[in-house]
Amino acid sequence: MTIRLLLADDHAVVRMGLVAVLAHHKDLHVVAQAQDGKEAVRLHAEHKPDVTLMDLRMPSLDGIAATAAIRAASADAKVLMLTTYDTEEDVHRALSAGASGYLLKDAGPDDLVKAIRAVAAGERWLPEHIKRQIANREDSEALTARQIEVLGLLAQGRSNKAIGLALGISEDGAKAHVKQIFLKLRVADRAEAVAEGMRRGILTVGR
Repeated sequence: MTIRLLLADDHAVVRMGLVAVLAHHKDLHVVAQAQDGKEAVRLHAEHKPDVTLMDLRMPSLDGIAATAAIRAASADAKVLMLTTYDTEEDVHRALSAGASGYLLKDAGPDDLVKAIRAVAAGERWLPEHIKRQIANREDSEALTARQIEVLGLLAQGRSNKAIGLALGISEDGAKAHVKQIFLKLRVADRAEAVAEGMRRGILTVGR
């Protein structure tokens, strides 16, 4: 059986490389290529591929929003995220949007082909380290929207008093949020909280 593929990546050289790798496998056939998320959604509706290889960060519409749009239009659509980003937050958002698998661009050709075939067969494909990330996330309580705001202010070096003023809450209220952040992230101080927030992809400073 031939697996029909849609490639979505804003870098032409990446798409060319994928085409070259996939050309060695007779059961894999690239039917269309998209350079951004909006084009991916349009081409998916037009070609109805068996699997879409979707980059995470693209202009006009990112890979997560494009995946959600594709899945909304076609509930049985299969999307394999192919990206350089693997923070817990990125993985969580991609899978929540309906992605069937998640693979990093530094994966070898054999893993890429295995992932495509697995997703085409209706299986979920996740590297072992991402499976561990998901397990760790499920074991810990997620931060609330307000706690994420507080964490962002911690990253700016704000004191509890300054955080309270910025958010219109009392200093004691800010302190309580900071304490809950420490508990949820399982850290002991502000520096560790910011580092853990960056590791999980909750904070996007410097991206």
